[in-house]
Amino acid sequence: MLLPRELPFDPGDTPAPCYVVDAEGLRQNGRILQEVTHRTGARILLAMKAFAMHPAFPVLRPYLAGTTASSKHEARMGSEEFGKELHSYAVAYSPEDFDFMRERSMHLTLNSLTQWEQLKGRIPAGDTTKFGLRINPNYSEIEFEIYNPCRSGSRLGMTWEDLAHADLDGITGLHFHTLCEQGSGTLERTVEVVEEHFSTLLHRMEWLNLGGGHHITKPDYDVERLVRLLIRLKDTYDLDLILEPGEAVVQESGWLISEVLDVFESQGIHHAILGTSSTAHMPDVLEMPYRPHILGSGEEAEKAYTYQLGGVTCLAGDRIGVFSFDTPLTPGSRLVFTDMAMYSMVKSTHFNGIPHPSIALWDPEGAGLTVSRSFGYDDFKSRLG
Repeated sequence: MLLPRELPFDPGDTPAPCYVVDAEGLRQNGRILQEVTHRTGARILLAMKAFAMHPAFPVLRPYLAGTTASSKHEARMGSEEFGKELHSYAVAYSPEDFDFMRERSMHLTLNSLTQWEQLKGRIPAGDTTKFGLRINPNYSEIEFEIYNPCRSGSRLGMTWEDLAHADLDGITGLHFHTLCEQGSGTLERTVEVVEEHFSTLLHRMEWLNLGGGHHITKPDYDVERLVRLLIRLKDTYDLDLILEPGEAVVQESGWLISEVLDVFESQGIHHAILGTSSTAHMPDVLEMPYRPHILGSGEEAEKAYTYQLGGVTCLAGDRIGVFSFDTPLTPGSRLVFTDMAMYSMVKSTHFNGIPHPSIALWDPEGAGLTVSRSFGYDDFKSRLG
């Protein structure tokens, strides 16, 4: 993987702000995921909820079985722009969306028994889509409640009590998603709980989707443990296995180029205001929360010049963190945020009408740096009427 301090192009060559996705980083991730497929037979899909930059899909296509969608628009994008297999899950479907996604999906997972009862009558004779149910094993090691699908009172999936006496005729697979940027040890412990309560159902099923959140491409991820687990599941239950990572496909494969607009001191604090925003362009910085990495930066007071970095929106909490630098920041300075491919473009907004970052692809095997999309006033206006 690219080291966080490496940048293979001049940040001054891009617009600012600008998301830049690294095609070579995608290929490195893709080769790791492809090797897991070769060794286990598991299908690995791109979760478009994390990354849906379709100009990069041709780079990923050779390594993955397809995509997974959670909405009608994602389903259309996956089928039209990525091709290959499309697997779908939504918390709830309108009848029209169910029809649209069913027609394009190899597997379609429903969140509840009531939705299955409501919609299964719409399935035409001869339909080849395989239908599944999301299960909630009531076990998760996710630290942050906002991301925990097994939190108390969760609306995501059916527990073993819900399914104990259910008529599952027509259901051929189960789906659970309980990980968030976690390792194969967490997955193994989760599978133990799933087997404890759902093993009878697993023996009746054709496929099992283990969801996303698998950090397979992280340097410290125990791939061998994952391989052993997948082979055991396949041998024990004779199941087709599916994984749908988002982060693992694109981690350490993107940057956000930002420009300093203003530098000033107030109440003893040196502020640097950027032409980007945490709330509009890096929402996980506030939601997770986490401190993003900036090339060439240090912790507070680690380097000679320390600044509190703020976004350009009027939200009081639009703060990115406190960073230090070897040289002073001035208006026009370029800052490069790393690991900005995942959950950035898909969650960004036009809040305050501030300029939305351009989107670019860096491909050393292709045209080098290519800006595929820039945004202007019409993009802001067209969203609102």
